[in-house]
Amino acid sequence: MGMTMTQKILAAHAGLEKVEVGQLIMANVDLVLGNDITAPVAINEFEKIGVDKVFDRTKIALIPDHFTPCKDIQSAEQVNVLRKFARKHDIVHFYEMGRVGVEHALIPEIGLAVPGDLIIGADSHTCTYGALGAFSTGVGSTDMAAAMATGKAWFKVPAAIKFNLTGTFNKYVSGKDLILYIIGKIGVDGARYMSMEFVGDGVSAMTVDDRLAAANMAIEAGGKNGIFEVDEQTLEYVKEHSTRSYTVFAPDSDAEYAMEMDIDLSTLEQQVAFPHLPSNTRTISNVGNVKIDQVVIGSCTNGRLSDMREAADILKGRTIHPDVRCIVIPATQKIWQEAMNEGLFDIFVNAGAVVSTPTCGPCLGGHMGILAKGERAVATTNRNFVGRMGHVESEVYLSNPAVAAASAVLGRIAGPDELEGGR
Repeated sequence: MGMTMTQKILAAHAGLEKVEVGQLIMANVDLVLGNDITAPVAINEFEKIGVDKVFDRTKIALIPDHFTPCKDIQSAEQVNVLRKFARKHDIVHFYEMGRVGVEHALIPEIGLAVPGDLIIGADSHTCTYGALGAFSTGVGSTDMAAAMATGKAWFKVPAAIKFNLTGTFNKYVSGKDLILYIIGKIGVDGARYMSMEFVGDGVSAMTVDDRLAAANMAIEAGGKNGIFEVDEQTLEYVKEHSTRSYTVFAPDSDAEYAMEMDIDLSTLEQQVAFPHLPSNTRTISNVGNVKIDQVVIGSCTNGRLSDMREAADILKGRTIHPDVRCIVIPATQKIWQEAMNEGLFDIFVNAGAVVSTPTCGPCLGGHMGILAKGERAVATTNRNFVGRMGHVESEVYLSNPAVAAASAVLGRIAGPDELEGGR
């Protein structure tokens, strides 16, 4: 029996010719990632280990993005733990305010993730880098500490689900809609500790940004990781962003999958995940009349330049509903600057939105857009659990950027097709 993409990457990093589902392995890691919430815990555990240096100062990334700019004394102290550790161990990839970005947008942008990598991060959405043909997964802070010391981590080889993609997205349908559709079908535990592997002609019809958004939310289906077949688009992206060598792993034709799902991208509609789970999805034509108070466009799922452009395309010449607060958050400094230089900020501000420096802020209910009791938000983020963006009696609805922007204009959840032709 052959191996899946994930199995091949794990075998290569464990120094084995073959691995099987359920096998426990020790594997070398190419990158260890932590943020301002998880890394301080890991650093504390690292100090307990008693080693005097990290395994490789170039293979650790510390990115304080969740509460940046620091919102209070506690968050400032958290970042200071990272800052002191980075200076002590001469960590190359420490990015704070002025250079920081939302970690899962910044890592691909600066070339720290390439095909064939094995990446772990003390953040559940580390699965994002599977969009580039890497095996990447979230771990606990203790595992992060051990990996910073040894460069290794334990894994149980996951079973896999195969998603055969065909067709091409319709306008204003994207990778976010694909993953919400899948989660709606299989549930938040439908891929529990499994590799979600995306193959087929439809992969090449998706942009890299589409794939990054979809892989980012593999964890919302319980997945161990999400991973896309590598194609020319992937390689062009990697060559543009990285100088590192890479290895392409393709699935064997006789690889074993626990389940297969065929999806024609051209049949997908815009999706909205209702409270309080990403699996509670409805198509845009079935959302009903849901009035909203806030819109957030950004995050590690949909804060890239293409997302900014899509939102701007909807908002240009239009005015945000007077009852709606709209917050736009480019995910990295580079994206922020490019969006500004393209005139997208003028569009956002003229429409009545505010533009934030890169931060995770509102996604986790940290700052920059907290919801009060009874308020509703449409967000391009990845989670809508109870109290996720503020008060436990607030509500978060997940969508793609086009739906979020259209909803901001109309004051209720709506797709771009509901906007009047005029501006």
